[in-house]
Amino acid sequence: MRRMRRSAFGIPVGIAALGLTGIVLAACTTPPTAPSATATSSATTIEVSTTVSSLAASVLADNEDATVVRPDEWSEADAVDVTLSGTTASSTAAGVSVDGSTVTIAAAGVYRLSGALRGQVVVAAPDDALVVLILDGAEISSTTGPAITVRSADDVAVHLAAGSVNALSDASSYAEDADANAALFSEEDLTVSGTGSLTVHGNGNDGITSEDDLAIIGGTITVVAADDALRGKDSLTVEDGVLTLTAQGGDALKSDNEEEAGRGYVVVTGGTVQATAGDDGIQAQTDVVITGGTLSFSVGDDGVHAEQILAIDGSRLTIAQSTEGLEAFRIEIASGEIDVTSSDDGLNASGGDAQVGESADGGQQLVITGGALVVRAEGDGLDSNGSISISGGEITVFGPTRQDNGALDSNGAFTISGGTLIALGSSGMAETPDAASPQGWVAAVASGAAGSTVQVLDASGAVLAETVAEKAFESVIVSAAGIASGSGYTISVDGTATTATAGQAIAGGMGGMPGGPGQGRP
Repeated sequence: MRRMRRSAFGIPVGIAALGLTGIVLAACTTPPTAPSATATSSATTIEVSTTVSSLAASVLADNEDATVVRPDEWSEADAVDVTLSGTTASSTAAGVSVDGSTVTIAAAGVYRLSGALRGQVVVAAPDDALVVLILDGAEISSTTGPAITVRSADDVAVHLAAGSVNALSDASSYAEDADANAALFSEEDLTVSGTGSLTVHGNGNDGITSEDDLAIIGGTITVVAADDALRGKDSLTVEDGVLTLTAQGGDALKSDNEEEAGRGYVVVTGGTVQATAGDDGIQAQTDVVITGGTLSFSVGDDGVHAEQILAIDGSRLTIAQSTEGLEAFRIEIASGEIDVTSSDDGLNASGGDAQVGESADGGQQLVITGGALVVRAEGDGLDSNGSISISGGEITVFGPTRQDNGALDSNGAFTISGGTLIALGSSGMAETPDAASPQGWVAAVASGAAGSTVQVLDASGAVLAETVAEKAFESVIVSAAGIASGSGYTISVDGTATTATAGQAIAGGMGGMPGGPGQGRP
């Protein structure tokens, strides 16, 4: 059951919404019900979470609420058995019919599936029906299409029984115009819950797909898919569970509704996700919100990509391999532990419809207010086609060794008012924050190798900032509390000292003009 849509979402509205404070998503006001096996309607919990940060809530406020079916909305005591037996099945439930190797569930209720089936399970229930499929030692494999297909219902839950081991496998290929093209495919809202395990082989295309909302709120789930591992067209929510995802040709987690405002977003609030993908780790047509969980990605393209806003406020996110680590029109990091390795830009605020010159401010924003961030980039480390704003956090950038990129790169204003920033990289395109930034910064051409100790010392010899380099470098840019514009400082690399005046840009570098933009590449 859906709520009324929220207002249409656009980049200017969404960006303005990030300034809101104190917004908290409320719990669903409709009390959950436990439908009987013959129930024809259900009340679902449709909030992504009842307690999330104001940052996350302000982004989600511009999107439609996600539908999540929770275990307290139905009763396992109501379950009727469906026994799978090779190429057939049996059940005493009036809502279940068997035609050869196809099992069809045509009524609301709770159904316990066990055994092995070389065929398909199809849900074709009324539009107001809640259908719960408890997988309890179920192995379903199909050579002609999905293992489980949901054609109609209101909401569907696939629940993994405690201690159970389950598996789904589909056809090796699909026609280009196939309506259902995943091992577990749903035309309706789909929730996966429970504490059992599920292995999904999406041989022909995707692993688990919902054409509406997809929510993962539990289970130990392994997906190996020819294309996308998990796809919720309207939204994809991960709240809990242990997920091991392999998306051989596509994205690990994806939401791609391009036609309807307020949809096409991904939310991660918990769980453990380890993903390998030929394309992106997370791909969203609109927003990505991450407020919890432990994520580890190794991908062929972007670690996390949002067309509009990427908001991180919590979680431990490791991108071990990527082309670009984090990419969105607006990237905002408020808290969490984030580790990014990229062959191109580490963080890239880009995209949008603005037609601007190569070095003009296109309105994109990279905003860091807290958290611990480490970036290892062969392209630009922190890159924005618009502005960069840092007011908190512990940020270390091991930037490029090649001269056509820089550890820091902005087309617009680059201000820093708090936190600690240490950026080591090449010298050819080295950019510094604006001279008028509230917090002081110091920069110098100073070379070192992987393993070199880099320190910034004040006139008394006190260490204001320190790191150990992970890559060779030719420039050092540091901003930290205690650095005052106009004062002299020492930048030490393995004991070799270079003196620098705070607020003065590296000769031949970029940035550092009062209130003015840098000149980095887009």
